[in-house]
Amino acid sequence: MNKKEANEIKKLFTPANCAISRICGCYVDAEKNKRTEIKEAFLSLPEEEAFKYFTIFRSGLSGTIGKNMVNMEFPLHTEAEGGTQNFLLKLRDSQLKDDALIEEFYDKVIASYDYGENFYIVLIHCAYDIPARSSDGLEMDDASDFVYEFIQCSICPVKLSKAGLCYNTEANVIQNRSRDWIVEAPDTGFLFPAFTDRNTDIHSLLYYAKNPEQMPERLIDELLGCVMPMSAKSQKETFQALVEETLGDNCDFETVKNLHENLNEILEETKDEPAPFTLDKYQMKRLLENNGASQEKLEEFEQRYNENEEMSVPPFIASNVVNTRSFEIKTTDVSIKVAPDKTYLVENRMIDGRPCIVIGISEHVEINGITVRPIAADRTMEPEE
Repeated sequence: MNKKEANEIKKLFTPANCAISRICGCYVDAEKNKRTEIKEAFLSLPEEEAFKYFTIFRSGLSGTIGKNMVNMEFPLHTEAEGGTQNFLLKLRDSQLKDDALIEEFYDKVIASYDYGENFYIVLIHCAYDIPARSSDGLEMDDASDFVYEFIQCSICPVKLSKAGLCYNTEANVIQNRSRDWIVEAPDTGFLFPAFTDRNTDIHSLLYYAKNPEQMPERLIDELLGCVMPMSAKSQKETFQALVEETLGDNCDFETVKNLHENLNEILEETKDEPAPFTLDKYQMKRLLENNGASQEKLEEFEQRYNENEEMSVPPFIASNVVNTRSFEIKTTDVSIKVAPDKTYLVENRMIDGRPCIVIGISEHVEINGITVRPIAADRTMEPEE
């Protein structure tokens, strides 16, 4: 799924476009006991309650594709009878009306979700009449050939509200506020099946993680059985290691600066594309070759990349491996950040026999918020009178 497809589904979680047929929920305490459950038609909920659920469901489709929202595929064996994909498909096809399947789903989540506090499992079933689109991209609501039927699971922390004082309007006094257990925005969840190319893709799902560096591996492995791709942090670290090793002695200041500029130019050119730009083996090799990697090092790179491919490491998502907000330079004692489109202001020079980072400055310079005058090249000491 790409950003545009995720946003199309996100629009269903509004009063005007609601496609939710049924909702089920299970509140679980810190000891993994089921405390209470709900099972009902979504449209039977009070309006204010439904609005709060809409916020939860939209949160499960928020963030960045490739970071917070990750496409995951099912291995073939999970689609056989008794497999994880086969179970999720039965759950979807039941339209959440099979109590035994729902209880089994809750049990699987509780057993595999390593979370030491209270949480709330919310499961919804939706049926979306996919509107056809004209050649110019306009939706035709009266022309629908396919129905996208899916379930969405959201796992939300339930935390005690903060202690404090409040104003009691009836007694007209300031008093201690009652503390409630609050259902927060989801930490994790998934959409199954995926909505790929604006249609049903039962061979994959879209996984959501509020913190992409803390994905619940056990839940993904045991409940979903999906192949978990590299995290954004792991992609960045692997990319950096590949660059350093492949460029070797050519991994100098100007080369890395040029590489950074190349990637930012690509991201700027592709920023309006619905799918994030990815760097596969051939694009990586061309990028390194254009930035001074030797033929010998390129051959070593290809060999190492092939080893990674055998371990099912996907292509790098460009926005995960390059900082689009700043160009950062670090030494042991100093850290410098420059806007990515202003890298030309930074140079690496030898001054008095020492390698130095030189930054071109404008007339306005501040130090700790205090405006100072730049040092003029021809400034000399005035003679005393």
